Amino acid sequence: MQLPGASPSQEDIAAVTSLIGRVPQGDFRIVVRSSTGTPVVLMNFPLLNDGTPMPTLYWLVGASEVHAISTLEAEGAVNAVEALIGLEAIDAIHLRYAAQRDAYLPTSHYGPRPSAGVGGTRRGVKCLHAHFAHWLAGGDDAVGAWVADELSLRGVAYAQPL
Repeated sequence: MQLPGASPSQEDIAAVTSLIGRVPQGDFRIVVRSSTGTPVVLMNFPLLNDGTPMPTLYWLVGASEVHAISTLEAEGAVNAVEALIGLEAIDAIHLRYAAQRDAYLPTSHYGPRPSAGVGGTRRGVKCLHAHFAHWLAGGDDAVGAWVADELSLRGVAYAQPL
């Protein structure tokens, strides 16, 4: 199954290359943009061009969003949100995310597959960036929603969710 939407333009590929520091290694779509059109969230095909599994369906690439969330993580927000939301609720987020990602795998694919949930996490929260990207892209992600609330409390502007 192919990713929804139009393939990225050469300008989009150049912008993403600049944001992530390398040329993307697989098919992707830009699913959230800033008010100026800059890519903020990518939707990645679950296999890179060489067949390597890509567990991160939604990848946060917006520079200001990445910086703001890195600050939250440095302040211990991963442990705080995990305690607040609880592992059972987070497990459910991972299951929904994995099911959505895995639906894009070709039925003919018999090689290695992406595993686990948000950003490849098996249990708990590993990366607030990935949860926030999932939430911005319209995912039912209480961790991402919590991150959005925290950013708003700090007066941090971010791209609007789908």
